[in-house]
Amino acid sequence: MKKTIHFPFSAILGNNDLLLGIIINIINPKIGGLLIKGPKGSGKSTAVYSIPDILPDIKIIRGCKLNCDPDKPEYWCENCIKKYKNTNPEVVQKNIEVYTVPIGISEERLLGHVDIERLLNNKKYEFVPGLLSKANRQILYIDEVNLLPDYLTDEILDVLSTGINKIERENFSFSHYSHFLLFGTMNPEEGELRPQLLDRFPLSVNNKNISDKETRKKIIKRNIAYKDAPEKFISKYKKASKKLKNKIIKAKNNLKNIKIDDDMLDVIADLCSYFEVDGLRPDIYITQTAITLSALENNKNVESTHILKAAKFVLLHRTRKGGFLQPLNEKDINEYFKKNVKETQNKAFFNIEKFTDNILGYSDIKKKV
Repeated sequence: MKKTIHFPFSAILGNNDLLLGIIINIINPKIGGLLIKGPKGSGKSTAVYSIPDILPDIKIIRGCKLNCDPDKPEYWCENCIKKYKNTNPEVVQKNIEVYTVPIGISEERLLGHVDIERLLNNKKYEFVPGLLSKANRQILYIDEVNLLPDYLTDEILDVLSTGINKIERENFSFSHYSHFLLFGTMNPEEGELRPQLLDRFPLSVNNKNISDKETRKKIIKRNIAYKDAPEKFISKYKKASKKLKNKIIKAKNNLKNIKIDDDMLDVIADLCSYFEVDGLRPDIYITQTAITLSALENNKNVESTHILKAAKFVLLHRTRKGGFLQPLNEKDINEYFKKNVKETQNKAFFNIEKFTDNILGYSDIKKKV
């Protein structure tokens, strides 16, 4: 089967926060996912489908339908435990894939189900993997997440939170580990998510329409070049994609070296307390995101500027005071830091466009793509 070709991640322009939010999750999968809001045609899906372009391959046990990691037997499925109890498994490399959740998906197709034919013929229960099984150690994508039935969204978020997919049917029970990166996209004009579900997404970003004429001009050029000769276009960005992948790997390795002092934890706790943000998840997500931003910059410590940026990813979709207060906006957070946190810079973080242009050595405004 021929590999599907997607627009390269390093060639995407505009809305740098969207790309940064994706990179944060790749560096630190413990964060768990990103909700992308924005108008139609703003490149939300393009960004998600391009993610494998900057991800290294993973090792899996040959023949395992759940993508078990050969180096982590504590997370193996029942079949791998039985099969390789006293022997080493055969290992193969696998490209990470994006698994899209169809809006009309059934609960059985999502979670998995019993093989009825085998049950009737052989009187044996056998689990048929669903989408959450196949997405283990992969990327799960919900396009138009606000249109997916709430109970299915809840099921997905439960598995995201616990890392375990559990199927309970009459006379049948099966569970397996399922760790995936969740990306959801939605157009707010088509309806919002329930606050209870919205609050379960670790990070969010508002993907705005691009008004800058020169950026729009670049996007048109790149789109034409990609449509005319996809493989040729992708080859131009291979070097940039490889360097970005290496930068991500370096940041992953740097995560364990990042320190966050008590005074920075005070900033996070005071911020969430002051704005009466519901629950403790926001504090934890801000901490993890700030650590990841520091690792991306190859720093040793978390600074207040990392917390400011992390807060904007975490708090703009959160319920407050049990839902009686509206979610925050960027202005609220900026003003809080200006008044209460000393020496905080509202600076620009890692920029994909500048990174790629420096590698390519030219600007496609002046030259052909």
